[in-house]
Amino acid sequence: MIEKTELLETIAGKNRGLLATVADRQSILTAIARVEALNPTLRPLEALNLLEGNWRLTYTTSRGLLNIDQFPLLKLGQIYQFIRTREAKIYNIAEVYGLPYLEGLISVAAEFQPISDHRVEVRFQRSILGLQRLLNYQSATDFVEKIEAGGKFTAIDFNIAQGEQQGWLDITYLDQDLRIGRGNEGSIFVLVKAL
Repeated sequence: MIEKTELLETIAGKNRGLLATVADRQSILTAIARVEALNPTLRPLEALNLLEGNWRLTYTTSRGLLNIDQFPLLKLGQIYQFIRTREAKIYNIAEVYGLPYLEGLISVAAEFQPISDHRVEVRFQRSILGLQRLLNYQSATDFVEKIEAGGKFTAIDFNIAQGEQQGWLDITYLDQDLRIGRGNEGSIFVLVKAL
């Protein structure tokens, strides 16, 4: 689909939105709307085989995520989202880089509940913040497997109080390798399947 290719080309080089100018953001929003209009999966929450898996964030307007890059000496690395449909779980992982040997990690685990054929309610449950070295971090996939196995970590690891952090997300486009979502705070998320 040419619209999908154009969207991916438009967001390329924008560092998940960190480098996007006002004009870039407008072009990206237009390209997103074109792709959403051609959504092949009108009931994404019934297409669990497409939703399931490991995703990498390529673009967002979420200030909460993009502001991680604003801390002195820190740079936002890759951001991943792992969806486990059978367990109704989501794992978000943001890699953070800075001074050598002080690479960090921010992880949030959540559960989701479908509330329509395209909207999920998300309830955040656990957050893990720490240095990649102390966490023995090898990859996002490996780290999520450790979380799923009930692993404890040398990190700031805490449960998030019920109702303290929750929201919803509309899945506005879903195919075998691209997902677009719009959140309750007006944020947009464009993700591609990670291998």
